[in-house]
Amino acid sequence: MRSIFWRILGVLWLALILTGALTFLVTRLFNQDSWLLSQHPGLKNLSAQWLEHYSRAQLKPAQQVLQQARRAHHIDVQVFAEDGQMIASNGRMRGNERANEIEELHRSTWRRLTQEVSLNPEQNLLFVYRMPPMEISKWQRSRITGPGAMLIIAVLVITLASLLLTLSITRPLTRLRNAVHELGETAYQQDSLARMARRRDEFGVLARDFNRMGQRLQGLLSSQRQLLRDVSHELRSPLARLQVGLALTERATEEKRKELWPRLRLECERLDSLIDEILTLARITREQPNPEQVQLLPLLTGLVEDARLLEPEQQIQLDCPAGLELHTDARTLERVLDNLMRNALRFNPVGKAISLSARMQPDGQGILLQIRDQGPGAPADLLDRLAEPFVRAAGQSANGYGLGLTIALRCVEQLKGRLELGNHIEGGFVASIHLPAGRIE
Repeated sequence: MRSIFWRILGVLWLALILTGALTFLVTRLFNQDSWLLSQHPGLKNLSAQWLEHYSRAQLKPAQQVLQQARRAHHIDVQVFAEDGQMIASNGRMRGNERANEIEELHRSTWRRLTQEVSLNPEQNLLFVYRMPPMEISKWQRSRITGPGAMLIIAVLVITLASLLLTLSITRPLTRLRNAVHELGETAYQQDSLARMARRRDEFGVLARDFNRMGQRLQGLLSSQRQLLRDVSHELRSPLARLQVGLALTERATEEKRKELWPRLRLECERLDSLIDEILTLARITREQPNPEQVQLLPLLTGLVEDARLLEPEQQIQLDCPAGLELHTDARTLERVLDNLMRNALRFNPVGKAISLSARMQPDGQGILLQIRDQGPGAPADLLDRLAEPFVRAAGQSANGYGLGLTIALRCVEQLKGRLELGNHIEGGFVASIHLPAGRIE
């Protein structure tokens, strides 16, 4: 992964190296004597050339070396022995003392440099140079790789690297900001971050996570809008029947009213039941699970006893080993099983048994709970949509509102489990709940 951390670290190291290089160059700039002696074309080889001729007693060529420095670069050179005696010079001798004073005054503003060199192991010589300021300025301006140019190059490199680093951070943040605005306006499109999601750094990971979040939120918003439409549709029918019944009651005789009141009471009860299921569905999404250690056998036994009280003619077979336990929210699990058991009681024919079982999954990673009835099962084209709100098979509108399985699904998801609905191979309908064995955080 091309981490942003390494980019920032690389830019900081580059800035550090360039700062060190600039510090070195500025130090060399302040120590200009050695800089001039080693870099100026009139000085860097002058002493070596003069010593080469002087050591061979070639006095005239040695003097020409000094004169060449004066002619080409206006450099005055004097060579002194250790006892202070001047050995050589390229200065002009003036016969007039006044002229010597004027020349010396003129040269007092020149740059003076000294260089000590070794003629032999026993004798050292001192070279004294004087250069006019104009010559130094001219040479510095002609130096493309001088300190000023290096400073400008370093600043440009640091600025360019900082600009690239800034753009690599701010541009993805701008795209994320636009995506947040789109998400807030419910107009989010995953294509807006598609290119960014292909990146292999932290911004790519963030874009992929944001896409998943956006997709989930869009799905929830779509489900909410669909639920509101379905709720309004489902509430319209009982309300319409109540309005018709009340209108008939106002114009009916006393005997006719007595016949209409039970129907109105039944519609009120249906409406109350529907509203209760809708509120239960909305409440589930806000509740937080309260996990605890649950013994499954007592919980399932109580569920079977309640079902037998509700439908005493139904047969229920319980298969649950003693000691089987699960760390989960007992109240939410009981609500799931109660919804599924009521659904099984509604469609199971009398004389055939409903089976309720609990066992460890083959991989030992969780618990499998199953409720199977012996009824007609669900139509094949509705199996994938049974847990959607208000989905019912044809001819079953009188048996409920299609919210029981939706509530069960939401509860199982809250328990970090999985609900599977399908027809049993031997007939009937089976609901399977896969719950993790670990703790629910």
